[in-house]
Amino acid sequence: MAAQEQYVVDTDGKKTAVILSLKRYQELMEDLHDLAMVAERRNERAVSLETMKRRLKKDGVL
Repeated sequence: MAAQEQYVVDTDGKKTAVILSLKRYQELMEDLHDLAMVAERRNERAVSLETMKRRLKKDGVL
């Protein structure tokens, strides 16, 4: 059975915190990192597929 989120509530029943599995937390942190990279690079010029292939071949990746 997969671990589910658990909520911490105050005396009024209002959710104040959440407990996540470590795996889920790491997934969320990776997503957050990816979004930060997208935001950081949003003003960069686009590169054509051919240019990218050429760069990757030059670097020995392809």
